[in-house]
Amino acid sequence: MSVNVSSLNSTFQSDLFTYNVPALIFGVLLIIVIICGNALVCLSVYKEKALKTTTNYFIVSLAVADLLLAVLVLPLFVYAEFQGGVWSLNVALCDGLMTMDVMLCTASIFNLCAISVDRFIAVSIPLNYNRKHVDYRQILLLSATWLLALAVASPVIFGINTVPQRDPRECKLEDNNYVVYSSVCSFFIPCPIMLLLYFGIFHGLRKWEESRKAKLRISIQACRSLQHAAVAAAFPPLGALPASLPRVIERDLAQSSLEELDDFTQPVCPFPPEYKNRTIQTVAYPDIQYGQPAQRKKRAKINGRERKAMRVLPVVVGVFLFCWTPFFVVHTTRALCESCHISPHLMSTVTWLGYVNSALNPIIYTVFNAEFRKFFRRFLPRCC
Repeated sequence: MSVNVSSLNSTFQSDLFTYNVPALIFGVLLIIVIICGNALVCLSVYKEKALKTTTNYFIVSLAVADLLLAVLVLPLFVYAEFQGGVWSLNVALCDGLMTMDVMLCTASIFNLCAISVDRFIAVSIPLNYNRKHVDYRQILLLSATWLLALAVASPVIFGINTVPQRDPRECKLEDNNYVVYSSVCSFFIPCPIMLLLYFGIFHGLRKWEESRKAKLRISIQACRSLQHAAVAAAFPPLGALPASLPRVIERDLAQSSLEELDDFTQPVCPFPPEYKNRTIQTVAYPDIQYGQPAQRKKRAKINGRERKAMRVLPVVVGVFLFCWTPFFVVHTTRALCESCHISPHLMSTVTWLGYVNSALNPIIYTVFNAEFRKFFRRFLPRCC
């Protein structure tokens, strides 16, 4: 009897030591961070008027995919990791987990691809791009993102994961052909397209910046001509005219950058303040437009937000590729090379790395986007 008790104790202890407690702790913390961070992103766009841009609506779609991943996929994955990688639940539940996993990971990268398409349209044909409201083009992109992600994951729902001699203690994609197909559709095709689009975006922005600087130089020359004409008209009682350009032009020339300037509107070229309330001789320059500085300021503010959002997106894409490339490469290699031995620890590591990406996106927004950062600073102290 004592032998039986001791053997039972040793069996219980050996089973206890198979539990992966660090994976459980890290997984719970990861789920909390993903839910809180992405919920804040959604809430900030909903509450903050300055964040209601078309680009940020795509970011909200990406945040929703990350939220669903944290709620529907990660709890079961963490439970399986806690059990030492052994699946102890229903096989049908495993198939549901695989379906949601494939769909939400695919939705994440398709959302990033849709963002790059939207930004490319905004740079390439800005006159046809609606900056204030979501139009049919953005709705079509968002709908296609989720429908295509569902289409990639749907074979698992229809039983492709049901194979003969399936091990019920493992929860994975069983069909190697489907693993390759889903990896190609979810990652290896969209990612090069996305990178090419971003290359086109930055090339277009560089051309736009060069054109804007050239137009600014022409405007400065016209303003100098106006001042020289005023000097030639000679108004001695009013004092000497300033030798330099007006401050607004000097500031535009000194701060000639995408961050500060609008996509060129004809500048205001004011007379010196001494002439504002005096009846003086004027010189007409039809190519120079006067007035309406408030409207120019409003346009610059809207476009400035878009440029800030575009500066964040390459960082989001880079982090996504860093997190998910090892996962897809390792899984595709395992599917194509059945004789290759890939360690379960490596499989677990690259999978964890992919899921960590869902927690990094909100952190990227707070670091690189001032509008998100302002909202988080206002909102978090109120909650805590």
